[in-house]
Amino acid sequence: MAGHSKWANIKHRKGRQDAQRGKLFTRIGKELTIASKLGGSDISFNPRLRLAVEKAKAANMPKDNMERAIKKGTGELEGVDYQEIRYEGYGPGGVAFLVDVVTDNKNRSASTVRMNFSRNDGNLGETGSVSFLFDRKGVFEFKKENVSEDALMDIALESGAEDVVEKGGSLLVMTTPNDFDAIKEVLDNNNLKYENGEITMYPATEIEITDIDTAKKLMKLYDDLEENEDVQEIYSNFDISDEVMNSIDN
Repeated sequence: MAGHSKWANIKHRKGRQDAQRGKLFTRIGKELTIASKLGGSDISFNPRLRLAVEKAKAANMPKDNMERAIKKGTGELEGVDYQEIRYEGYGPGGVAFLVDVVTDNKNRSASTVRMNFSRNDGNLGETGSVSFLFDRKGVFEFKKENVSEDALMDIALESGAEDVVEKGGSLLVMTTPNDFDAIKEVLDNNNLKYENGEITMYPATEIEITDIDTAKKLMKLYDDLEENEDVQEIYSNFDISDEVMNSIDN
């Protein structure tokens, strides 16, 4: 696929946003708390917590912060009673958005997320209005220049991965959520270093955005959602070319 994919767009943008360490640690802390609340503090029996801990370590989150967040989830420390909510909506150009929120005040979250959409030519939809456009997948991202495509494809597919796809300058190993841990172990054992590995909502199809104004509005909506303190994850299905993306950033 020519140009940047949605995956590359969002990862690039998130990388810049995540440079704000305090905000990143807050989001990871919420995930640690939720994961430990739902599945306990033992990462051997809690895959979601295991992923959250790996993300925290990758972000150089202090160990004390991690432990406090986990203990808040298990009830060993007093903490906030978080709820998880998923909002669905459409942005400019008919682009689909899934927005995952972790909040202690669902009325506040509903109001602010709705405002994010309405101020950027978007609108929230009913439950199910957008989610059918995405599949829950395990995804490992490799930079093409750092890995042999043939070797990666052979090892990944032989170990049970669904597919290896090219997106911009990356190769993505796609798995089912249930196979994620097993594929991860095989990749690690073969010293195949991925940039990112996560279970995510991956778009079944993408919408190519070539109009600069539409692209600007989309990225403004995305950035506003990123700035929303209750928003944990954002998934979308747009594909913006290198040329258009560069014109936005410059």
